Amino acid sequence: MTGATLAATRPVRRRIRVRGAVQGVGFRPFVYRLAQELALAGWVRNDAEGVEIDIQGEGYDVEALLARLEREAPPLARISAIESTSVAPDARAGTFAIRASQGGPVRTTVVPDVAVCDACLAELFDPGDRRYRYAFINCTHCGPRYTITRALPYDRPQTTMAGFSQCPKCRGEYEEPANRRFHAQPNACSACGPRLVLTDAAGRPTDVADPVAGALARLREGEILAVKGIGGFHLACDARNAASVARLRARKQREEKPFAVMAASVASLADIADVSARERALLESPERPVVLLRKAPECDAQLAGVAPGIASLGAMLPYAPLHFLLFHEGAGRPTGTAWLAENHPLVLVMTSANPGGEPIARDDPEACARLAGIADAYLLHDREIVTRCDDSVVRAGTFIRRARGYTPRRIELPARGPSVLALGGYLKNAVCLTRGDEAYLSQHVGDLDNAATCRALEETVERLCGLLEVEPEVVAHDLHPDFFSTRLGADFAQTRGLPLVGVQHHHAHIAAVAAEHGVVEPVLGIALDGIGLGSDGGMWGGELLRVDGADWTRIGHLAALAAPGGDRAAREPWRMAASALHALGRGEEIAVRFPRRNANGIRALLERGVSCPRTTSAGRWFDAAAGLLGVREVASFEGQAAMLLEGLAARHGSVAPLAGGFAIRGGVLDLLPLMAAVADARESGQAAAVFHATLAEALAQWASSAADSCGVRTVALGGGCFVNDILTRSLRARLHELGLETLEARQAPPNDGGLALGQAWVAMQSSEAR
Repeated sequence: MTGATLAATRPVRRRIRVRGAVQGVGFRPFVYRLAQELALAGWVRNDAEGVEIDIQGEGYDVEALLARLEREAPPLARISAIESTSVAPDARAGTFAIRASQGGPVRTTVVPDVAVCDACLAELFDPGDRRYRYAFINCTHCGPRYTITRALPYDRPQTTMAGFSQCPKCRGEYEEPANRRFHAQPNACSACGPRLVLTDAAGRPTDVADPVAGALARLREGEILAVKGIGGFHLACDARNAASVARLRARKQREEKPFAVMAASVASLADIADVSARERALLESPERPVVLLRKAPECDAQLAGVAPGIASLGAMLPYAPLHFLLFHEGAGRPTGTAWLAENHPLVLVMTSANPGGEPIARDDPEACARLAGIADAYLLHDREIVTRCDDSVVRAGTFIRRARGYTPRRIELPARGPSVLALGGYLKNAVCLTRGDEAYLSQHVGDLDNAATCRALEETVERLCGLLEVEPEVVAHDLHPDFFSTRLGADFAQTRGLPLVGVQHHHAHIAAVAAEHGVVEPVLGIALDGIGLGSDGGMWGGELLRVDGADWTRIGHLAALAAPGGDRAAREPWRMAASALHALGRGEEIAVRFPRRNANGIRALLERGVSCPRTTSAGRWFDAAAGLLGVREVASFEGQAAMLLEGLAARHGSVAPLAGGFAIRGGVLDLLPLMAAVADARESGQAAAVFHATLAEALAQWASSAADSCGVRTVALGGGCFVNDILTRSLRARLHELGLETLEARQAPPNDGGLALGQAWVAMQSSEAR
């Protein structure tokens, strides 16, 4: 026997540490099966750091297991590191076992909630299966995780399933390593698990044999239902029933803001939306976000009032078993899963149950109280939701809202640092908590303009710190002193004696993009949004920055426009149009174009410079263009004018930029020449397209000039204006032609939903953190 052969036959023992999102995904049974296949001895267990493995056997078999751990990991697993240490062989080792979980300081995380897997769907629609049409079917490859977990390690006693004792059949599956429900913590069936109930508007149970059938009947009759899901409640109605949609708008006081819809399959969207291969992959992904799709020609006729005036439709596919059952009922209860690939006429409005812009309703009593007068009935269940979590919204691979399906997935940072709690901004708030070289961005919290959302922010901070067992060492916040998030950060830091780091709004936008791309070198940043407080106390929002970690320089900005009436100008685009006319020396046109009672008064304010703070906001330039084109004089929700303007441009198609449509002087980008052309335009669609094309060209030339001056060839794009697909695509293409590399937000939203990530990354590198 050769020396190499002899070495290979000696027992080898390794202690293996697997880090990342590896709990609640079937990782231990996966390791068990590998060990059985390779005839290895030892054990595997969950602990606070992830998964720990002790393995012993022939050297090549141990190496084979190590190689296969990452290559063949369960689909929901997200491995960040595999560490292996040699230890002395144990002469007593003979079998392989799955050991009980062990506690300790948390270094792992729970995985996000994911849609029902194909194997569970096959059982759900098999009349011979014991879980036929059971609304809480799940396994280790699917179902709720984050929203039902109270603490780590991820074990049943730490979840809201703790109160449901498994029946003998479920217990057998749960304890059998070869079963795909082995240690599936939400495992249950109709004999032992959560149950549905359909109640009337007063919360009284209705006398129906099947709550799903009863709910669908009510939807078809035009009623509005509150449906309890994974991370909270939806308000649902028949999307093809215009009267029901109008009634939902009136009751929810949501005048024109678009609703999202849910359909049984991609095929069911055929007559209402165009779906690309990339969009189909997003729709059918385990995360199941709402995907913004281009409307089909007949969409507005088919779904009257669902998404009025805009070019896109937010659509998603079922993700909870309950959703699938509603569509299964609508399809006539077919056997098997083939029906899921077919076109079904049922389309449901599924909008967050968050009246008044408050957080999504989570608990049954809370829902019945807050949704009184809105919902005609409630489809409830008795599985508690720990964490509120709205649906995620994406467009062309860019997050507009990051929540269910993605939270709390970690974002890897380019360097380690002290733990930072970043509190985000005022609109679209989300918080971020760092741990080593990992950033955890919370689910969407919302706009901090009401007490309920402010309380939800406090709850989210407590929940994230508690779940990850992280004690922040530094607190970061926006510079605006009046934001509730700023005050909460200051109170949090003062109570604990922690350093407090204020981060300028647009610096944070660019830092967020750099952080998720792992870039530590200086970048140029184009930050375009509605508003952010500048370091000079001004209203910024169209900024060209040079960003180098915690350091930044403002090297340019959009020419400032007066905002007559201050914040009110953001809600009334005609005011910004009046401002543009005044800047063009055409103030006499204001009252003619906008025959409003206060038009002359606004002109007088502009002429005297009274109550007209100046702003470099890109969002206000969009508003000015929309107002000049008659697209929207008064907005019913934030960003509406820009969305309608983009819709007009999309319907018209691409055009060339306007020659001479902008000027760059001393780093200031002036768009007034473009505004003059827009003001004189005769066809609004073409003018909207010209506005987008010229703005993209202007920004590209602006960045290129700055790149030549400072020698930085990478441009990060941040801020809410970059949810505009036309602008982003055009600018990306033009920057590429000019030889510049672009970085865009991909793991976090470019809008204020990603602001906390940038704040955290800046604070980690600040002098206060050293």
